[in-house]
Amino acid sequence: MSAAPRIGFVSLGCPKALVDSERILSRLRAEGYETAADYAGADVVVVNTCGFLDSAREESLDAIGEALAENGRVIVTGCLGVHADLIRARHPGVLAVTGPHRYEEVIAAIHDACPPPHAPYADLIPPQGIRLTPRHYAYVKISEGCNHRCSFCIIPSLRGPLVSRTATDVLEEAERLVRAGVRELLVISQDTSAYGVDLKYAPFEWRGRNLRTRLTDLADALGELGAWVRLHYVYPYPHVDELIPLMAEGKVLPYLDIPFQHASPRILKAMRRPATDEKTLERIRAWRDAVPSLTLRSSFIVGFPGETGADFEYLLEWLDEAELDRVGCFRYEAVDGAASNALPDPVPAPVIEERWHRLMAAQQAISARRLARLVGTRIEAIVDRVEEDRIVARSKGDAPEIDGNVYLPRIDGIRPGAIVEVEVEDSDEYDLYASPVLDDVRVAS
Repeated sequence: MSAAPRIGFVSLGCPKALVDSERILSRLRAEGYETAADYAGADVVVVNTCGFLDSAREESLDAIGEALAENGRVIVTGCLGVHADLIRARHPGVLAVTGPHRYEEVIAAIHDACPPPHAPYADLIPPQGIRLTPRHYAYVKISEGCNHRCSFCIIPSLRGPLVSRTATDVLEEAERLVRAGVRELLVISQDTSAYGVDLKYAPFEWRGRNLRTRLTDLADALGELGAWVRLHYVYPYPHVDELIPLMAEGKVLPYLDIPFQHASPRILKAMRRPATDEKTLERIRAWRDAVPSLTLRSSFIVGFPGETGADFEYLLEWLDEAELDRVGCFRYEAVDGAASNALPDPVPAPVIEERWHRLMAAQQAISARRLARLVGTRIEAIVDRVEEDRIVARSKGDAPEIDGNVYLPRIDGIRPGAIVEVEVEDSDEYDLYASPVLDDVRVAS
């Protein structure tokens, strides 16, 4: 039997793109392909690109160039793929270019460049598919696209309108993942709160229960599988309040990732943001009253066209009152194709930079206050990796890659995926420092 062809894969951008990469790799493995760890060992390289910001486009174009220089046989897919002319102008040597979630087109391009082997008894993949994350956590994408038309965003033009997966499909995937050892399911989409609206919240049956294709019912069902369930990209529609009881019951992690983007009503209107409810602070207080351990993450943009000093001060005051636990901040960037490019009164780059630093400094102080409240308490943490002299874990309030860590002394027998009760001994602006309570370690299988 001849050696199986090997595919190199470079995956850029957000977790949604990572899931696309996993789906492509799962299909390739089912067909008998193998993956290559470096350019030299690959018969062809696939670059899954990001195209949300101009800086991300440049990163993607640089990655394509590197793959061409190191390997020479490159297929491009992902969000930047909708700008095939741009890619081919910079890199005319690419073999093929496809857009986001065009799985069949990517597979066809790979077949053309590197035909699949014929090994019907060896073309097997694990039931959970091929994953690019550690074994103990996995992203579960519940929909594609977005129905919003935020003025700064071009995602709808890249990925199209909202298309929800059926709830049964999502739940069956989640079951396979949990059976394979996944301890944490990270639910993602462009707009998680809108899940099911395109399917008219169709009814379905799951484990003897009659449910509807909507976020609350899906989260409830996922919560019965025995893994941590973390919700990302949740717009603050009114029905989000229905998730809070699920968090209080322990079915869903007490964690909400809500992209507020700004607080000034005037700027939110210019951004065409949904849910510009003036009672957001009241809702946050009500959520925390019901679930005191709730962690709130959000992202904001500073320097949006027309943002005045007063708008920025309003945002800082709002953040101080909201006391969000985790905050990411973006400097406004004019993205080709975004409606906000036509807005008047652009903010000068030095002002944007100054505001970014001020917001991040203010948020560091807030985050430090929030984390200091945990010192002296016991919490659960999931172990991500074991290093030579320490264990790196995460609390229920920390998503992988984007939030903080819980650092523990190294103890033999604790492996990645273990869920450990720990006592918090210290904290800083982003991280916790703790020691395991050794009589309550659920070791990963």
